[in-house]
Amino acid sequence: MTDVDERHPAIRPRRVSFDWSDTPLHWIPGDPVATHIINSFHIVLPEGEKWFVQCVRDARPHITDERLLAEIRGFIGQEMVHARSHQGVLDRLLAANGIDVSPITEQAARGNAERPARMAALKRRSPRAWRRRLRFELAAVAAIEHYTAVLGQWIMDNRQLDADGADPTMLDLLRWHGAEEVEHRSVVFDVYRAMGGRYPLRVAAWAVSLLFLYWALIGGAVYLLRQDPTVRGPVTLPRVYRAYRRSVRKGHVPGVFRLLIGEAPVYLRPSHHPSRICSTPQALEYLRRSPAARAAGHASS
Repeated sequence: MTDVDERHPAIRPRRVSFDWSDTPLHWIPGDPVATHIINSFHIVLPEGEKWFVQCVRDARPHITDERLLAEIRGFIGQEMVHARSHQGVLDRLLAANGIDVSPITEQAARGNAERPARMAALKRRSPRAWRRRLRFELAAVAAIEHYTAVLGQWIMDNRQLDADGADPTMLDLLRWHGAEEVEHRSVVFDVYRAMGGRYPLRVAAWAVSLLFLYWALIGGAVYLLRQDPTVRGPVTLPRVYRAYRRSVRKGHVPGVFRLLIGEAPVYLRPSHHPSRICSTPQALEYLRRSPAARAAGHASS
């Protein structure tokens, strides 16, 4: 697959099917902190992906490039499948183990439900202000998409989780999703630029996105640990931090601070384009053999 176009790969949604009946709550054996750091993505992704789609749909009528429009269609299809797949983890794994994330997810869902009316009212009142707001949101999504692609590459490359007995269904979800993030990593960045987005706003939106990602990973993990019925003793930040450092050394999670700040010189380079990071051929190879994608293909045939 060395002839794949890293800048413009063909992007299409894929059917997947995940069975969570045999997945334990601590799907990384003996490591609840690493488990819940990664589980924090399941909390924010269903509504987060829907917000990504809303932003791109708002921009779509203003895009004239036919190839980018085709990539937008593929991106929207993939993100909607991602949202449904991560919702399945919330409904069938976390809720089944007594973990309630509805205070977070319901607030995000309200924000998504109210956003179209707010944006429509802003557009009527001031089209220029609407365009500035949309550009900022697209820039924020593009920054988050950079990190999801980098994390996607990390989980595809990681073999330590397999060696330490991590649940194969969860690993498949993360690798399938990560591979598609690598595949469509350029789309929102290109939409932002097509909408007239420039470098200073990209930097500002990156800084805001960085704070959100840090809150989502660390705050989300602490929230989950405090609800985890199997965790004994107080869930304090020092205790969580010590366990997190052990998890990083074991290769169960990437170093959060190193990941977020370490990618700054890459993403903030003025000449940066997402096609210059990660590997589309590796992503496509994983997508070809993903057990969930193959199971869905067999079920629909």
